[in-house]
Amino acid sequence: MGTSVELRRITMTPAARRALAAAGRLFYDRGIHAVGVDLIAAEAGVTKKTLYDRFGSKEQIVVEYLADRDERWRAFLAERLDAAPPAPRARILAVFDASRAWMSDNGSKGCSMVNAHAEISDPAHPAHTVITGQKQWMLDLFTRLARDVEGLGPDAADRLGRTLMLLHEGALVAHGLKVFSDPVAHARDEAEALLDVETKR
Repeated sequence: MGTSVELRRITMTPAARRALAAAGRLFYDRGIHAVGVDLIAAEAGVTKKTLYDRFGSKEQIVVEYLADRDERWRAFLAERLDAAPPAPRARILAVFDASRAWMSDNGSKGCSMVNAHAEISDPAHPAHTVITGQKQWMLDLFTRLARDVEGLGPDAADRLGRTLMLLHEGALVAHGLKVFSDPVAHARDEAEALLDVETKR
């Protein structure tokens, strides 16, 4: 099964940034296994040698792609949370609002981490740490926000955090599958209803 490996990142040169932008588009649109280094190089206007000089391997390009999306998502969400009212309820719902906006602009095929995990399930793969780390971060975020809800004990807050995470992640998957329209808005409504129940106990 393998074990998790320590995440290694590279210093980005202009050529590496062009390659990463091309790889990000291709990986997200077509899938990681379907995209080869030759295609990335051609799309980025660099040589395959340049790619290997900068990244070392396709695995490292995948790591940089997923880590870059995660960093951009966290920054996007931080802005939304900073702008939200300070009440815990408002901040929880702001996560769903941020995801809905992010998916509208960056997520036509759903969550890049979920999609990547469908192709990379081996913990020994260097990108696996990025994927699972991002989801653990989201669970920790929802749990912290739930612990700020007045009247909830630690166990109830942890349970609420897990339930909010399930609503959120399920909505991202449903968005990518396009089973029904606007699943993130639906998940937000369900989260709001859940908060109503939890705060009236």
